[in-house]
Amino acid sequence: MHVIPLGFDLDKFQENISEKRKTFRDQYKITEKEIVISIIGRLVPVKNHSLFLRSLKIVLENSKQKIRAFIIGDGEERKNIESLAKNLGINFSDGTTPATLTFTSWRKDIDVVCAGSDIITLTSFNEGTPVSLIEAQAGNKPIVTTNVGGIQNVIIPNETGFLINSFDAKDFSNALLKLSENEELRTQMGAKGWKQVKENYHYTRLVSDMDSLYKRLLHSSKSDN
Repeated sequence: MHVIPLGFDLDKFQENISEKRKTFRDQYKITEKEIVISIIGRLVPVKNHSLFLRSLKIVLENSKQKIRAFIIGDGEERKNIESLAKNLGINFSDGTTPATLTFTSWRKDIDVVCAGSDIITLTSFNEGTPVSLIEAQAGNKPIVTTNVGGIQNVIIPNETGFLINSFDAKDFSNALLKLSENEELRTQMGAKGWKQVKENYHYTRLVSDMDSLYKRLLHSSKSDN
């Protein structure tokens, strides 16, 4: 058995970034001084959006920056997530009016979402290979995520993102605060993120790996004969 890691067409995340950022932020009436924290994925129990909201609450209470948060995606847990946001006192909307927290529902233009965001998060109880985090790094965005499943194979700890080893909102919010308060750190981690996924998860690497495997198998077959 020979395992070849996934490969994606990530080039679009590096194209027209300024224009895409303006498109996203104009749509949701986000000022350039506001820090946008986004979480991308299905609204289902395993994604653990309650950790995202509880951490967001702490960030809102302690950050010196104006924070906007976005939940990208939809699913069976939406009503429960909205209910928790209400209980935490986080005002939210569906995007028709500006709010601290915006539910965008499904969006296919994740490259635009990444360009418009400043920090990408993931709070899952478990993950395989998290495509949203690969795409986030392709868009030069620093990450805060729970350290579960295959995430540690995608993120370089403390270089392209912060991996939180607990499901504690305090720990998670501390990492979010560290990034939201430090533009230089966001820029540095974002730049390293693109280098990481370009080398390891770009489709050109996938093609090269497949090519090498086929040639090796063909050579082995000829040798056997």
